[in-house]
Amino acid sequence: MGNSCAKGSEHKTFKWTIDGFSSLLDKGWTCSSVFEFMGVRWCLMLNPKDRKRNDAKEHVSLKLMLMRTSVKPDTVIEAYFKFLIYDQNFGKHREHLGNHSFQAASTTSGTSCMIPLKKLKTSRFLVNNSCTFGIEFIKVATVKTSSPLETLFVTKMNVFNEAKVYTWKIEDYFALKNPSYSPKFEVGRYRWFIKMHPTSEGNHLSLFLNMKQRNDIPKDSGNLVEFTISIKDLENGKDKKSTGRFHFSNNAPSWGWRKFISLEDFKDKSKGYLIKGKCCVEAKVTIVGPSKKQ
Repeated sequence: MGNSCAKGSEHKTFKWTIDGFSSLLDKGWTCSSVFEFMGVRWCLMLNPKDRKRNDAKEHVSLKLMLMRTSVKPDTVIEAYFKFLIYDQNFGKHREHLGNHSFQAASTTSGTSCMIPLKKLKTSRFLVNNSCTFGIEFIKVATVKTSSPLETLFVTKMNVFNEAKVYTWKIEDYFALKNPSYSPKFEVGRYRWFIKMHPTSEGNHLSLFLNMKQRNDIPKDSGNLVEFTISIKDLENGKDKKSTGRFHFSNNAPSWGWRKFISLEDFKDKSKGYLIKGKCCVEAKVTIVGPSKKQ
């Protein structure tokens, strides 16, 4: 396997402005929209209340994720980059150098604790509950061989973005095609559906939430979505569930779990997920906020 250096010596930067930062404090890791650099797709991840080992302080942390579909099993992408928090008054930004060998088995960089949360709240980095993070690529070396700005608007709950639950009742699991799709349902003015692979990775069932692509969605906008997918326990009430947060857009309309549950566990009658061929899948979907690239 050979490597080649990234073309050009100029640095590439992705900026991510979050308007309504305080609303993310209890949300854990949040991801930006998907952006492209050097022919591969990335997203920036933020945790406003991360904790270092053996440290009681809460830190604002960043990490970089390479989208799994952008790397082949035999490909390694060596990336050198700089995480940034932008000083909105005097230009004295906070920086942290990082590097990672991205590959199919390791698509997320290490976590960089950028600043204690308590200090951020009294700093020039947070102005009117808005702050801007970024990543600057220094060098990317890959077998394959542009500076977007994104603003995320975290909105308060209302009738349009409150959590909604959709239930997909499957009468005959064994008659499903691979993949199979639920009927469409609406959340936040967009239409969604659940995609199921009854057999995936040889012995697992996969579940994904998909946004139905529409021509009237601008290509440079999207929605940060928090969702939980569950397989209902029809006997004991002990559902199997997973929760995720992802930025859905026209070029990234799907997110979920390839190994949601093993077929052995799913078909175990004592667990109540599959009873006489019947099962029930539930999706709870919340629109955290829209975003727009400029």
